[in-house]
Amino acid sequence: MKKIIKYVFIDILRNKIVLAYTILLLLLSLSIFNLEDNSAKGLLSLLNIVLIIVPLVSILFASIYVYNSAEFLELLVSQPLKRNSIWLSIFIGLACSLTLAFFVGVGIPVLLYELSATGITMLLVGVLLTVIFVAIAMLATVNTRDKAKGIGVAVLLWLYFSILFDGLVLFLLFQFADYPLEKAMIGISALNPIDLSRILVLLKMDVSALMGYTGAVFKDFFGTTVGLVIAILVLLFWSIIPVWFSVRKFNRKDL
Repeated sequence: MKKIIKYVFIDILRNKIVLAYTILLLLLSLSIFNLEDNSAKGLLSLLNIVLIIVPLVSILFASIYVYNSAEFLELLVSQPLKRNSIWLSIFIGLACSLTLAFFVGVGIPVLLYELSATGITMLLVGVLLTVIFVAIAMLATVNTRDKAKGIGVAVLLWLYFSILFDGLVLFLLFQFADYPLEKAMIGISALNPIDLSRILVLLKMDVSALMGYTGAVFKDFFGTTVGLVIAILVLLFWSIIPVWFSVRKFNRKDL
């Protein structure tokens, strides 16, 4: 298992797309911090990039990599190796390499310019989003044999979590405007890792007042230690559950 993880990890780090992704994040991060007179404002601008680009690259690259590694997977399956170990090794290799790329591209500038609780929270959120969307990509690819269809599903999932989910939530809020849904929004936010990550970072920035009464409800819950722990546990579940389902599917899949 260690050899497979090492091979995947090194193979991805040599990939030109990952190198370009790392350099792009690094240039964007440094540019934002140098253009803003206040590093806290720079962190807020950088948050939008983390919430959009990081999930998109993670889910797309992981999907394409798994499809391109089909022959490698068939070779590994033909060896006396457990399928669980093979699939988990691919996942860990992908997650670790993309996490390292994120840390170099965003983590180093954040630690240099904004070494605070807010900065650390955003780095933690970025790492978790990377792992989560790699896990979602693994689940999408193992359920779809066709490469074009699988990548299409991955893009649609990213589109849903990034844009469509917020639209559906706004629609519900308008439809049930006469009912007190503020507390229910806490549970609804757990259904989207991107929204949950955004809330955690914004609350650390103490700009929850901009979110109105709902922001006050979020602050009362997620602003506490218990709420923060629950939010992180929910994000961890978002990374574990897709992997668990994908491992089960891979064990039964006929390659």
